[in-house]
Amino acid sequence: MSDATTPATDASGLEVRGLTVRIDRRTILDDVTFTVPPGRRVGVIGSSGSGKSMTSLALMGLEPTGATVTGSIRLDGTELVGLPDRDRARHRGAGIGMVFQEPGTALDPLRRVGAQIAEPLRLHRGLDRRAAAAAALDLAVGVGLPDPESLLRQYPHQLSGGQRQRICIAMAMAGQPSYLVADEPTTALDVTTEARILELFEGLTAGMVFVTHDLAVLARIADTAVVLDAGRVVERGSVAELLAAPQHPATAALVDAARATARRPRPSGGSA
Repeated sequence: MSDATTPATDASGLEVRGLTVRIDRRTILDDVTFTVPPGRRVGVIGSSGSGKSMTSLALMGLEPTGATVTGSIRLDGTELVGLPDRDRARHRGAGIGMVFQEPGTALDPLRRVGAQIAEPLRLHRGLDRRAAAAAALDLAVGVGLPDPESLLRQYPHQLSGGQRQRICIAMAMAGQPSYLVADEPTTALDVTTEARILELFEGLTAGMVFVTHDLAVLARIADTAVVLDAGRVVERGSVAELLAAPQHPATAALVDAARATARRPRPSGGSA
């Protein structure tokens, strides 16, 4: 099947080929392959323990100490696997940004959130303190934070879950990355806040790897997806096809879970 998840033939895009991650004698990811063309959104979906988060970490070069990574991750033609960490860090945040699953742990509790947005602006875009503060405010407005001038002076614990996630999205976009990795970015949010955060993701123009266990959520964000099970890609194709006619038992289980969740009332409320 030809879709955005299959390897491209030119140098543009985020190309993952044969990605394998081993820790000690355990194989966590085994021959994972997919491609994200510029500006496109591809889902990586699977149940708990399928290898989704390890895929995210490997894309960012943040795999655990002692992990062995083989295969290829090419960012617009540049091979990332095997790069020294100093060289890899130049692409982290500038070439690929990441939104982590839990904003409460991704943010520094001892620093004001405005300073945390400003840091990657200074690091990746070379802005001075005043310019970075102004750009941080623009990003806060762009991600829809209410009363941004006041909010940026606050600490993470003073914000709602939805507001913290918006701060994390602003931080990820601060380096103007071509691609964004979003690792279960709405899992900890109530249904109302989740809908608003997904709407924000829909408006982003960067290419995106959207990692989730929820096919219903993925259907709002991505056109195509790869399904992971036990660290391997077991199915790939359009999200609509995966929902309508899953071919692998792991995909069928995800479809059943999405339908069960749709039938079950979810809590709403909170500040996004």
